[in-house]
Amino acid sequence: MTKFVKKSEISSNWFEIDAKNAVVGRLASIISKIIRGKNKSTYSPHVDHGDFVVVKNIEKIKFTGKKFQNKKYYRHTGYPGGIKEITPEKLSEKKPNESLKLAVKRMLPGGVLGRKQLTKLKMYTGDNHPHSSQNPTVIDLTKLNNKNIVRN
Repeated sequence: MTKFVKKSEISSNWFEIDAKNAVVGRLASIISKIIRGKNKSTYSPHVDHGDFVVVKNIEKIKFTGKKFQNKKYYRHTGYPGGIKEITPEKLSEKKPNESLKLAVKRMLPGGVLGRKQLTKLKMYTGDNHPHSSQNPTVIDLTKLNNKNIVRN
């Protein structure tokens, strides 16, 4: 018989990741797994029991190849002919954390649950962040293997 976790039994942990020289897509996949709670043995796709992730040094994130100049993000204004495009190079000048946020958002489920889970992602430029009182567990990306995500 399958046991489902109740809301009262859910506990959230805090993790800290240094994004210095990290590749956007690989970092986003690690973050999305932690935010969704897929690193826990009690994972259910319809329940939000993921953990909080604090990402620092977001301005030092990397793209592979020529994606920094050539990749395009599209959005639509809602008016006829209102499609807009922007490259990560121009986007990082205005909003340095937006490219990672978009990558993580697109790996989460669409709808109410995905929007709620995206609020568990906290991104900051530089080394300092206001979440040090939560005592986040530091995830070292250099030692982290693609198969070996943080387990509780």
